[in-house]
Amino acid sequence: MKKLGKPSALAAAVALSLTLPSSPGALASPFVDDASGSLQLRNYYFNRDFRDTGARPQAEEWAQGFIFRGKSGYSHGDQGLGLDVHAALGLKLASDDDHAGTALLPNALGDEGPDSYSHITFTAKAKISETELKVGGLTPSVPVLQASDIRLLPQTYTGAALTMNEISGLALQAAQLREFNQLNSTNREDMIANIGGTSDRFNYFGGAYTFPAQSSDSTTLGLWRGDLDGVYDQNMINLLHNMTLGDWKVGANLAYFDSDIEAGSTDNKMKSVMLSAGTGAHTFRLGYQHSDGDSAFPYIALSNPYVANYIQILDFGRPDEKSWQARYDLDFATLGVPGLKGLVRYVSGDNIDIAVADKEWERDIDFTYTVQNGPLKNVSIQWRNAMVRSDVAGDIDENRLILNYTIALR
Repeated sequence: MKKLGKPSALAAAVALSLTLPSSPGALASPFVDDASGSLQLRNYYFNRDFRDTGARPQAEEWAQGFIFRGKSGYSHGDQGLGLDVHAALGLKLASDDDHAGTALLPNALGDEGPDSYSHITFTAKAKISETELKVGGLTPSVPVLQASDIRLLPQTYTGAALTMNEISGLALQAAQLREFNQLNSTNREDMIANIGGTSDRFNYFGGAYTFPAQSSDSTTLGLWRGDLDGVYDQNMINLLHNMTLGDWKVGANLAYFDSDIEAGSTDNKMKSVMLSAGTGAHTFRLGYQHSDGDSAFPYIALSNPYVANYIQILDFGRPDEKSWQARYDLDFATLGVPGLKGLVRYVSGDNIDIAVADKEWERDIDFTYTVQNGPLKNVSIQWRNAMVRSDVAGDIDENRLILNYTIALR
């Protein structure tokens, strides 16, 4: 495990000292009394079959993760100073040189890597009214950057973020991020773009206004800007609408990204649309996406881009690619199996502007069952199956089996 850098350790020490009372009594009551913590246990099996690729027929690994999240209260009740901590440990259960490289563990094909890896981050926080500043470990979740949690351990970032919710219905955010932990890494390092290029600075700012506020039938307008220094900058507009029509709940999510890629002086204009309609246990979705430009749609590698057709394996964001999605979700509780949910989706993309490529498709099946009672209550098991046929990525069949259980510590 890489040791904490001096800035992070210093920020944690300062935050801790500031939250202590001035007299030598007990620790400030709200700081402790409002604290919470959880320990998530995640067991993850991953198998990717490359079908016709003789040099590497499969990537296959099995690992166990432990993710601790601790949050203090604030020194003055609902405002003041506080400190959060995020710590994670990954253990190798099965891997070998010929099958390594699933992104569950810090390894690659030909080197199964260490038996364990871990990281820890601290976050100092300060809150006044409905405005909060966080410095240290962050897990951003805004349309221009969403930290990913698709492997054994979550992706984390280091930086400073400001959130303001002073006006009803209006949420504003700004941040500067300096490093990140990859999903399978112990080290904090410069951020990497999926199109190539690295940087030690990602800035974002923007916000969303929802009207009417706190209503199930509502419209949200979002405006955002993100900039991976020296690699790409991105402007984004987002429109969401949700409403009820009789027994149906319908929704629309429209997103438009205008990205400039600095390395090759190229650009990308991403259009993304997702429509949904649900009644009872059934939800139907249709998605469309057009990655319009001479470059692929840019985002920070292995993050979770806010587009309709970024799914289990493919992102359908290649130069000039157009793709359609059909998806169906079912909650089996109405069929007498509470705790079981599933989905099936199919995405087809074509018009790819690459000499050796033209089209690709992916079909996903995803089932999750959560135990409802007994000694294993709240243990969930998820099976994710994907099939890809692509002129670019080749033929891939994939299965993931994930067991999750979260223990509330306070």
